Amino acid sequence: MALAGKYDSKLIEEKWYAYWMENNYFHSEVDEREAYTIVIPPPNVTGVLHMGHMLNNTIQDVLIRRARLKGYNACWVPGTDHASIATEAKVVAKLKEEGIDKNNLTREQFLEHAWEWTHKHGGIILEQLKKLGASCDWERTAFTMDDNLSASVIKVFVDLYNKGLIYRGYRMVNWDPEAKTTLSDEEVIYEEKQGNLYYLKYKIEGTEDILTIATTRPETIMGDTAICINPNDERFAHLKGKKAIVPIANRVIPIIEDEYVDMEFGTGCLKVTPAHDTNDKVLGDKHGLEVIDIFNEDATLNTFGLHYQGKDRFVVRKEIVKELESIGALDKIETHLNKIGTSERTKAVIEPRLSDQWFLKMKDLAQPALDAVLDKEVNLVPEKFVSTYRYWMENVRDWNISRQLWWGHQIPAYFYGDGKEDFVVAESREEALVFAKEKTGNDKLIDTDLTQDPDALDTWFSSWLWPMSVFNGILEPENKEINYYYPTNDLVTAPEILFFWVARMIIAGYEYRKEKPFTNVYLTGIVRDKQRRKMSKSLGNSPNPLDLIDKYGADGIRVGMLLSSPAGNDLMFDEDLCDQGSKFVNKIFNASRLILGWEVSDTIGQPEASIAAIAWYRSKFQKALLELENNYDKYRISDALMTSYKLIWDDFCGWLLEAVKPAYQSPIDAKTYQEVISILEDNLKIVHPFVPFISEEIWHQIKDRTKEEALIIASWPKIESINEDLISEFEIAADVISGIRTIRKEKNIAFKETIELSVLNSGNGTTTFDAIINKLGNLSGLNYVQETVEGAISFRVKSNEYFIPVSGVINVEEEIKKLTEELSYTEGFLKSVQKKLQNERFVNNAPDQVITNERKKEADAEAKIVTLKSSLENLSK
Repeated sequence: MALAGKYDSKLIEEKWYAYWMENNYFHSEVDEREAYTIVIPPPNVTGVLHMGHMLNNTIQDVLIRRARLKGYNACWVPGTDHASIATEAKVVAKLKEEGIDKNNLTREQFLEHAWEWTHKHGGIILEQLKKLGASCDWERTAFTMDDNLSASVIKVFVDLYNKGLIYRGYRMVNWDPEAKTTLSDEEVIYEEKQGNLYYLKYKIEGTEDILTIATTRPETIMGDTAICINPNDERFAHLKGKKAIVPIANRVIPIIEDEYVDMEFGTGCLKVTPAHDTNDKVLGDKHGLEVIDIFNEDATLNTFGLHYQGKDRFVVRKEIVKELESIGALDKIETHLNKIGTSERTKAVIEPRLSDQWFLKMKDLAQPALDAVLDKEVNLVPEKFVSTYRYWMENVRDWNISRQLWWGHQIPAYFYGDGKEDFVVAESREEALVFAKEKTGNDKLIDTDLTQDPDALDTWFSSWLWPMSVFNGILEPENKEINYYYPTNDLVTAPEILFFWVARMIIAGYEYRKEKPFTNVYLTGIVRDKQRRKMSKSLGNSPNPLDLIDKYGADGIRVGMLLSSPAGNDLMFDEDLCDQGSKFVNKIFNASRLILGWEVSDTIGQPEASIAAIAWYRSKFQKALLELENNYDKYRISDALMTSYKLIWDDFCGWLLEAVKPAYQSPIDAKTYQEVISILEDNLKIVHPFVPFISEEIWHQIKDRTKEEALIIASWPKIESINEDLISEFEIAADVISGIRTIRKEKNIAFKETIELSVLNSGNGTTTFDAIINKLGNLSGLNYVQETVEGAISFRVKSNEYFIPVSGVINVEEEIKKLTEELSYTEGFLKSVQKKLQNERFVNNAPDQVITNERKKEADAEAKIVTLKSSLENLSK
C-alpha cells in the first residue's frame, strides 16, 4: 500500500493518538510482567505548557515507550500539583478584578472560588501534553488535593508530629509580602544587586557626641532597639554603658557590646533591629533586647512607623532618607553591592519576620537519603549533581512547612485554649476533640471549643509523598499496586528542584517504606535561547510550544528538542532544530513511500547487490542497536536519538535503499522486498520512542494489523551477532563509490553514462561489495589489474588505487593542463608548509595542536601530489 504524497502531521497525530487512547495502550494494571514505572513531576494545576515541560515530558515519553517495546508493564502516572502560592495568587487577582477582597470572604467561600478556578484551568496542561504524544496512563491522573492524597498528607503530618519530628516554634522566617506567607529557606533566591549604604547619625544621650552607623535599610530605624559595638574597638570605648537616641523616632536605646560586630564594615558599629534581621535576633536574644516589629504582612509600615504608617517599605526608604537629611541625621550615601533574597514564586523581596510556624526536624531524616545517593542506590544523572546534593543534605536545616494560605492542606492542629501550647494534632476534628478532652481532663469540651490552625502546609509537603501517594501507599501500605509499582524506575526532572522535591521524596521513601522511591534521577538542563538566556514569558524569548507543534509536527518537535539535550546540560534551543526534526520525519515518510510504491515480482532472482547490501545493513543495525542500549543505559537520550538518526538517514536511506532499489519502472524481487520490509519494521521500532506518530502510521501502512499488532506494543529488536568485517569492508566500498561520484561531478560525466573502473589491488582488497560498486557507480566493468592504467584518472582508497579511463569521455589536453596547474599549486603549498616546519623558532614556540595541523597539511599535500603525478603520467601515455 502506497503512502500519501505529502505527510500531514496534524491529521496523522490526531488519528493515532485517538487510536492509542481507544485501545487503552497507555493503561497499566498489575500483572505477571516486570513493572517499569515513572511518576510525572506534577506541573502546577493552573499552568500551561512551556519549553521546559516539552523537554522533560518528551524524555519521559521516550523512556516509557521504549519500556513498552522491551516488554515491561509500563506505567506513567500523570497529575498536577495544587501549587498553593501560585494558585492562591491567581485566584486573589481574579477576585480583585471582580471587586471582591479575599479578606471579606470566609475560608469556605474563598475555597469555592479556588476550586472553581482549578476545575476551569486544571486540565489544560495535561491536555496539551497529549498534543506532544505523551503516553501517560490518564486513568491514573492524580491531583495533590484529591481526597486520598490529602488524607495521606494529613496522616504523615500527624505521624511525624507524634514521633517528635514536627514542632511549632516562634522563629525568624522568610516572609513573602506579596503572597503574604512564610517560605522555606530553599524557596528564597539570593541575587547580588546594586544598592546604597546610608550613613546615619545617632545622638548620644546626655552629650553632644554623634555616632555614625552604616545601614542598607534606613526605613528599619523605627525598629532599632540597640546599637552594638565591638568591645575590642578602642574607637568606641568612651560609649560603653551609654545610650543613643534613634533619629525621627527619638527613642532612647542602649549601646551594647558584642564581638559579633565587624570592626571593618561601615563605621564599625551596628544598629540592632531584632524583628527584622536574623543575626540581630540572635543578638537581641543574647542581650535581652526589646523586639519591635514595624511591618504589616504586606510590608507596609504599621503604627510603629509613626507618620509613615501604611506606606510601602521602599516608598518609605526614599522618603525617610529625605527627612533624615533635612534634620541633619544623614552623613553620606555610598553605593553598595548587596545580596537580596527574593521569593522563588512571586519574585518579591523577602522580609525576615518573627512568626509562629511549624517546622520539621530534618537532620536525622536526611541521613538515609544522603547515604542512598552516596552508595549509588539512587543514581543521579549526570553524577556532577552528587556533590551539590551532598552539600545540601549535610547542611540541611529544619523545614518550615507552614504557609499563611487557605488553598492547600490545612494543618491538622486544633487549638482549645488561650496559650500557644493549648492544641492537639489529629487526623480529624472528631479525633481532635477526644484528644483535647484527654489532654485537659475536661469532658465538657465541645466541637465549637476547637479552632483549627488556619495555615496550610507547604505544597512540597504533599508532593514529597507523590511516588507513594499516587498508588495509595500511605493509607494502604500493603496494597497490591504500591507493592508492584514501587519503587519506581526513573524520575526525570530539573536540577533546580533537586532539593525541593527529589531529596525530600527520597527522605519520605525511606521513612515510610524503608526503601528508595526510584532508582535513577535524570536531571535535564534548562532550555535557553541562542543568547543563553533562560526562556521565559517575561523576556518574551520563549515560543509557544503548541505553535511549534502546529508548524513542525509533534514528532519534529520531539526530535528538535532532543538533538542537543545531554543530561544536566542546558539546551540552546533554536527553531532550526525543529525544522531539522521535521525534515527527519519527512525523510522516514518519503523512504517508506518509496518502498511501499515498488512493484514486486515473484519471478525474478535476488541480485547480488541486494544480497550484499542487506547482509551489511543487518550487521550495521545490530551495531547501532548495541550502541542504543548503551546510550539508554547511561541515559544519553540525545546520543540514542543521534544513533537512530544517522542509521536511518545515512545507512538506510543513503546506502541500503540505493543499493536495492530496482531500475526505473522495473519491479523488485520478492525476497529483497520482504527483507527490506523486515528491516523497515525494525527501524520503526527503534525510532518509535522518538517519533511515535510517523512510525505508527507507516507500521500500519505496511500491512493491515490488529490492535494486538500495533507498533506501540510491538517487541523491541533482539540483539544478534555482528559481522564487523562486513561493516569495515562496506566502508571501503562506500569510499570507492564516493570517489567515482566525485570524478563524475568534477569531470561532468553524467550518471547515465557507464564508465569502466580498474583496481590496482595491493593484496588487501575485497570483492564482497563489487556488485554494489557496479550498481551505484554505474560501471560498464570492474577490473582487477596488476599495473597502472594508461589514459586514466586515478584516486586512492586505503592501499588500493582506482582508475577511470577517460579517453573519449573528456578532453585529455584540457585535463592535463588543469592537473598540471593543480600540481604546481600543491607543490608550492607543500614548500610553504615545510618551510614553517623547518623553522626552529616556529616549531619550538607554536602550540602542539598547531604543529600537528601543519604536519597533517604536509602529509595531505604529499599524498595529493603522488595522485596528481600518477594521473598526469597516465593521461600522457
